[in-house]
Amino acid sequence: MALAARTPSSNTPELLGYDISYPQCGTRLPTDQYFGIVGVNGGTAAKTNPCLADQLAWANRSKTGSAQPKVQMYVNTANPGEVISQITTWPKNNTDKTGFTPSNPYGTCTGSNDRQCSWQYGWNRSVEADLDRFTPAAQKAGISQNTASYTWWLDVETMNTWESGSTDALIRNTAALEGFASYYQSKGAPVGLYSTAQQWGQITGNNLNSLSNLNGLANWRPSGASLSNAMSNCTVPPLTSGGYIALTQYVQQNLDKNHACP
Repeated sequence: MALAARTPSSNTPELLGYDISYPQCGTRLPTDQYFGIVGVNGGTAAKTNPCLADQLAWANRSKTGSAQPKVQMYVNTANPGEVISQITTWPKNNTDKTGFTPSNPYGTCTGSNDRQCSWQYGWNRSVEADLDRFTPAAQKAGISQNTASYTWWLDVETMNTWESGSTDALIRNTAALEGFASYYQSKGAPVGLYSTAQQWGQITGNNLNSLSNLNGLANWRPSGASLSNAMSNCTVPPLTSGGYIALTQYVQQNLDKNHACP
């Protein structure tokens, strides 16, 4: 499924989207959306949004007309490698919960806090987000359970658990994000990055090599509290080499609104 087109056009009408997740459980949702981005997790990579099925059904009721897919996902990301003694889900090998062994670009994970296990952690969390969280909710919502039918945004924010304090720590964070992305890419799904330039730099140190699968990805960028800011941010530099700005977010009346960049 394609992301938003990148051909500029000053005559494109504003076809508003929203993103929602567990904080909107039990609240009245907007009905004027042309696309909806739904948080799969409940605030951390290890939790589930308890209203996921209802919110997927809401997104599926989006109006037609936008170049953006009307149902999209975002998932929390993290790398808790510095506190692995507290993390029961930290990987000890290269096999995920389904029994599949993906091709880990950094080698064999043996349970240490290294790039190999950081990458595997990201992969494993994406497997859980898809199979344990999204799939049953999609079935309940009556929408396709095919992973590749949706765009998957990686939510990269400092509020989640990340390593810090050295270049090597930031390189491990980058490996975890590559693992998160690799799972969805292996399913044929479009993947994008949600972050600010400041948070992205703080988490990754911009430590990507030219072969990273994070290069060239679409960006979804926070943009303050006005549509004019959101429109201006369509032209900011992307987070990774070869990337582009597909969406910008702005907050009004406690709602996260989203502008599709032309």
